[in-house]
Amino acid sequence: MKAHSFHIPVMGIGFTIDSPLKVAPLGIDSVISLVDDILLEKLRKMYCELSKLPYSEITDKMEDFRAKRITSYLDLIQNLAEKKFTELKNVTQESSNEIKKYFSILPDSSSLKQEFNKLTKDYFNVDEIGVWIKNRLTMGSIDVNIMTKVDKDNYQKKEQLPVEYNDAHAALRGYAMSNLSSSLILSAGMNPRLYSYLEQFEDFYPDDNGFIKKKIVLKVSDYRSALIQGKFLAKKGLWVSEYRIESGLNCGGHAFATDGYLMGPILQQFKDQKKNLADDIHQVFANALSQKEKPTPTHVLPIKITAQGGVGTSEEHDFILNHYEVDSVGWGTPFLLVPEATTVDNETVEKLVQAKENDLYLSNISPLGIPFHSLKSNTKDVEKAALIEKGRPGSSCPKKFVALNKDFTENGICTASRQYQHLKLQELDKVENLTKNEYSKLYDAIVEKSCTCVGLGTSALLKYNLDTKTEGEGVSICPGPNMAYFSKKLNLSEMIDHIYGRTNVIERKDRPHMFIKELGIYLKYLEEKISELQAPINRKQKKYLDTFSSNLKEGINYYISLFNEHKEVFKNNKNQILKEFEEGARILNKMTLEIPKLS
Repeated sequence: MKAHSFHIPVMGIGFTIDSPLKVAPLGIDSVISLVDDILLEKLRKMYCELSKLPYSEITDKMEDFRAKRITSYLDLIQNLAEKKFTELKNVTQESSNEIKKYFSILPDSSSLKQEFNKLTKDYFNVDEIGVWIKNRLTMGSIDVNIMTKVDKDNYQKKEQLPVEYNDAHAALRGYAMSNLSSSLILSAGMNPRLYSYLEQFEDFYPDDNGFIKKKIVLKVSDYRSALIQGKFLAKKGLWVSEYRIESGLNCGGHAFATDGYLMGPILQQFKDQKKNLADDIHQVFANALSQKEKPTPTHVLPIKITAQGGVGTSEEHDFILNHYEVDSVGWGTPFLLVPEATTVDNETVEKLVQAKENDLYLSNISPLGIPFHSLKSNTKDVEKAALIEKGRPGSSCPKKFVALNKDFTENGICTASRQYQHLKLQELDKVENLTKNEYSKLYDAIVEKSCTCVGLGTSALLKYNLDTKTEGEGVSICPGPNMAYFSKKLNLSEMIDHIYGRTNVIERKDRPHMFIKELGIYLKYLEEKISELQAPINRKQKKYLDTFSSNLKEGINYYISLFNEHKEVFKNNKNQILKEFEEGARILNKMTLEIPKLS
């Protein structure tokens, strides 16, 4: 039984790198990114020294070093978290405050919390409580995230290594070989080759009782994608235990815009189709297991539906949880202000505290070519601007995790690297008859790419005073738009009390409802798409714009019906919410009138 109704999703590369060590003993699920094995190795060394444990470096000269680093780090974090959890359960008079904290942050509806409060109402008997606690507390899950497309080829002495040594494949193997019993979250879309590689590892298959040691979670932004990926994996005898629905644009990090599908209608579809989804996939799954002569569950295995992206109040949290019947709600961005849960250097925390709407923007800085939420004046962008000013744009590319572009070289290079930008600018200089404005626009598009695979991990090094000689001190940070409404550093109890409605840490009175905020971002996105296109547009472009605007219109109508039907929710600002949806419909209608003019 889960202790909490929220989870902390993966954030950046380093911001949740050791979150499970901080929050798992308190029953909270969180996610470690497996992008940067160099960072993981540095932190493993640090934690071994702090815990007085033996440390033997895994160097990049060793065979399969990336997978080995990941396995070693995950096993260490698990051991340290379990040690803290065991100490928590061995209640003494001295440690009683920690156990009280565990229960105080639980939701008030928790039967476990109610029972604890009853037991300790009159006095706190250490011996009596100790026996009661041992079998009742649960530890949070130590989950991991792999971005499926960050799967760079690797070489040894100029010879390309087999595909299983690609970055995502090695990360997957590193997790598979660890002792963890938790979840692997696959994000950024489908990678058939990587998904097929999952078949190699027994921990992803159910045992005789239907228990899966390492569960597969797919981060998705629409139902169709979930069904396609779920069936693809089921054909290999692999069960997707959770579909993690994330808002296409109202989220942190990389943003995968849907074709205008808004979060509410997507969640509604999952709610309506959950049983069908499980039943359809189970048939395929059971057949595949039978053919592989593996244990085949006689019953349909459970599927969890979780949601994240832009949730900011307890009212929104409860609505998502109860109306859409999801199993957990992800709270990401606000936790960047909680040092007890995430790892963010002090200077960046202060920038986040000060950030307003205009400081948070959907950028094109990611070398992956995917829209990326960013904070203006982050120190990595300041560093990037200084290099452009010097006439030497681009990063030295010390880690090469997204060295995927093969336009100029046989081996991939990163579009944020100095090498790529130098070659691309040489190519641009050969283009004839460009106006000054056209040249400037193309130049900016080349040099705006930022070295995020370093920048998103450096914060952890700065926070722990570790060496940044290779990386430099520039930090990229990727909060969602929700950050504008959280304006102070918080302790863990304050943040959780906010989630469960026991306090309110948002001081501003003008925060829009999460569904309104998402609609606004989608409308702005559509407006930019329309303005980018030059007449005459082709049939494919017109179809995209028509589909996008039609789905947005359906989404707005869905919300208007939803809020009119459910009289009991969002009573204090319902009229304002409905007014803003109607205004959104008016803006959308005006935009759709522009589309035929482009034909």
